[in-house]
This record gives sequence, structure tokens and C-alpha cells, in this order.
Amino acid sequence: MSIFVLFGNYSAESIKGASAKRTEDAAALIRSLGGEVVSGYALLGETDLLLVVDLPDTERAVRASAGLTKLTGIAFRTSPAVSLKDFDRLIAS
Repeated sequence: MSIFVLFGNYSAESIKGASAKRTEDAAALIRSLGGEVVSGYALLGETDLLLVVDLPDTERAVRASAGLTKLTGIAFRTSPAVSLKDFDRLIAS
């Protein structure tokens, strides 16, 4: 499994549909792809939402990002994340 960070931005239309049910539907979509939502936050600033998800691979991360946009109308940017422990190991030479 791999960690991916999804940065979301509301549109005027997508904010109208915000609800606990839509949040659960989004989590269900992640689960249907073999993943789980590790954490999620609403933010102030240029990014409105931040989701940390654990997914099996990049293909499913792409499917999750596109699927969440279709489901919610929220535009997502998705980035793979590397733990600091793994980062330190990777850069050690």
C-alpha cells in the first residue's frame, strides 16, 4: 500500500453538496478501490480539503482522484507521499 495526498478545491456548486453522507460516499469509493482514508481535513487558504489515503498503487490513486471529482464536483490534485523514514533511507548515499 502507498500513501497519497489529495488536495481539493471547492467550486461554488460543489460546496452546496457538502454533507456527512457525501463524505461517507467518498470514503466508500476509496474502500472500493482497496484503500482507506487515513485522515481528512478542511483547510483555510488556497486549498479547501486535504485527504491522506492509503491505496494499493498509482493506478488506483488516479481512479480515486477522478472518481472523487465525479462524485463531489471538487477538483483534486493528487501526490504520492513518502514517509520521512523512507525518504532518509532513499537519499542516504
